[in-house]
Amino acid sequence: MHKTLANWLSYLESLHPKTIALGLERVDQVWQRLNLSPNFPIITVGGTNGKGSVCAMLESTLHAAGYKVGCYTSPHLLAYNERVRIAKKPASDPVLCASFEKIEEARKGQRLDGRSSKLAENSSFSRFRGNDDPLEIPLTYFEFGTLAAMLLFIEKQVEVAILEVGLGGRLDAVNIFDSDCAAVTSVDMDHMDYLGDTREKIAFEKAGVFRAGKVAVFGDRDMPAAIASEVQRIGARLWRLGGEFDHELPQGAGGLERGQWNYRGPGGARTALPYPALRGAYQLNNASTVLAVLDALKDKLPVSMDAVRRGLTEVSLSGRFQVLPGKPTMILDVAHNPHAARALAGNLAAMPPGGRTFAVFSMLRDKDIAGVVRTLDGQVDAWMVAGINAPRGLAATQLAQLLNAEKVKGIVRTFDTVADALAQACNEAAENDRIAVFGSFHTVAEAMHARGLRQV
Repeated sequence: MHKTLANWLSYLESLHPKTIALGLERVDQVWQRLNLSPNFPIITVGGTNGKGSVCAMLESTLHAAGYKVGCYTSPHLLAYNERVRIAKKPASDPVLCASFEKIEEARKGQRLDGRSSKLAENSSFSRFRGNDDPLEIPLTYFEFGTLAAMLLFIEKQVEVAILEVGLGGRLDAVNIFDSDCAAVTSVDMDHMDYLGDTREKIAFEKAGVFRAGKVAVFGDRDMPAAIASEVQRIGARLWRLGGEFDHELPQGAGGLERGQWNYRGPGGARTALPYPALRGAYQLNNASTVLAVLDALKDKLPVSMDAVRRGLTEVSLSGRFQVLPGKPTMILDVAHNPHAARALAGNLAAMPPGGRTFAVFSMLRDKDIAGVVRTLDGQVDAWMVAGINAPRGLAATQLAQLLNAEKVKGIVRTFDTVADALAQACNEAAENDRIAVFGSFHTVAEAMHARGLRQV
């Protein structure tokens, strides 16, 4: 079998002809061959934006409360190991390789006890791309990784698992596991080729993670009708931001008290809370969503006020309006759709006034590039445009053409790589200027590599 994690990841990329192939049948059949069932609470987190922040805050808070937490997120920035964490530590290469090997054996038709699976023998995937083995089931890269993560959580006996949806929800691989509580952080236009061309269609897909009789948390004040109708159809219990739970800034004698906020929810009020360590005004929505999930699970996973405070102040997550120390100011943000771009634009506008803003910018070709550019145009003085060397990447010249077609106010310059664009921005930026690196996980990851940065 494959000896290194790099070999395994290269192999996983070759198993299915499509990078994204939504559907639960393949992953469910392989999981049944493993004949395992999680015996710990599961929290599933989906949404257009904010799900990574919610997962990080849940992980930090539950860890502070003393629980052994398994957390599965995607995509990664610098190393695949970031996707699978136990007790806030990334899984090691040997541990991941061992889990991959067990998934591969099950994918090829073996149960953990070594016997051939009757389910496999009846598999509808008896032939795939000329494969003559009737037992093999093709899995995508994400499906394979999802199964390996859950297998590892079971083997390491975690006390709670947090699963981040990869794409959509209803047909995403993590949805084969029934959650004890599911949250959808937000719904906006993204991945329209897979999820639908309207916000209501996308909301329907994301609502697929909710379960009958369980609490369904929605973390945005603007709730699509499809969320409520799907919750009612399946018999879940809807808790929504601005309704069943909410946050507010306390009023002090001298006006708003700085650095604290209050939460109210079905589990009661939590007051004088510290701001999350993650930057951005929208993080209060995410933090409130976290507390609502904890309210829903308080009988299974009680969490003290001290743990909540520690969880909020100790949380870390690279690339979410991450402001690096030093001058000029450098901001890393994985914003890659108009909804996230609006949040980034608001955060940039709220920063103290200074000099020019340089945008180190690259995006994948299947994203709403024009929508992102229009949203951030007013905040950018110079666009340092780079290409992305990936299957869905866009060349710098093509991206520059799109910016010029939008008649952006700032100058547009092209570079072969993000590292080149960042180096030029650093050379030109004065002490009071700022450099915003955004547009994709690929963009932020390359910038971090160029600067020699590690995960926070």
